[in-house]
Amino acid sequence: MLVSTNQMLLDAQKGGYAVPAFNIHNLETIQVVVDTANELKSPVILAATPSTVKYAGIEYLIKMIETASEKYDIPIAFHLDHHEDVNSIKEAILLGCKSVMIDASHHPFEENIKIVKEVVDFAHRYDVSVEAELGKLVGQEDDLIVDESQSSYTDPKLAKEFVERTGVNSLAVAIGTAHGLYKNEPKLDYDRLKEIKKLVDIPLVLHGASGVPFDSVRTTIEDGICKVNIATELKIPFAESLKEFFLKNPNESDPRKYLIPAKEAMKKVVVDKIIMCKSDNRG
Repeated sequence: MLVSTNQMLLDAQKGGYAVPAFNIHNLETIQVVVDTANELKSPVILAATPSTVKYAGIEYLIKMIETASEKYDIPIAFHLDHHEDVNSIKEAILLGCKSVMIDASHHPFEENIKIVKEVVDFAHRYDVSVEAELGKLVGQEDDLIVDESQSSYTDPKLAKEFVERTGVNSLAVAIGTAHGLYKNEPKLDYDRLKEIKKLVDIPLVLHGASGVPFDSVRTTIEDGICKVNIATELKIPFAESLKEFFLKNPNESDPRKYLIPAKEAMKKVVVDKIIMCKSDNRG
């Protein structure tokens, strides 16, 4: 049975660490994440964007992750990441999904609240945790694209009002990270994060952590981040390994042979990110 991320993130908040949320796409990426998390005894969140759900199918994803949660004795959650369609979120909840993100951050403040509140009211009837976002992260994650001119940082006072009026369980904040990889090292607004933490008592989430230096992420965790999202940095080694394999073995057709090294390459990143989040031996 799938679990919500609510208690998982509250435990992280009390313990001074963050739970890594890895974007998965298929059986192989699910296996890499859960097998590695189990080896390191880390709680873990497997996140799926709308395009991943469209590609793999919500029923397949739920069943695969349910199987993983039955196999291992660590907290494992399946989470809808950056979903914008309220009806599809409700459908996923009815199918058994226990953790969702409704991303209405591109809407004006009042409209964002209205949309998020609708999801929260529905989700909490089924013991489902809800994440929302205030502020916009520049960059691209799957089909989600935000231009630099549209990016905005999270206002601490508005964050407090947003949380009080919506009843969300966790809040993704914009403090200078971006989706995708960075051309230059990002300049994170730690003071803004500290101010948000003073005013908001629910767990805070860092999106766009791929490519953010180890120590920078550690600092955000010290300042209140309880969930760290990793996507692009997982896809790159997996893809690069496949390319390298086929350059050396152009006639190979057995998926079991070319996917094993791709999984091993991805595993190294999962290990590094779990250590970065200080979630090892917390499961």
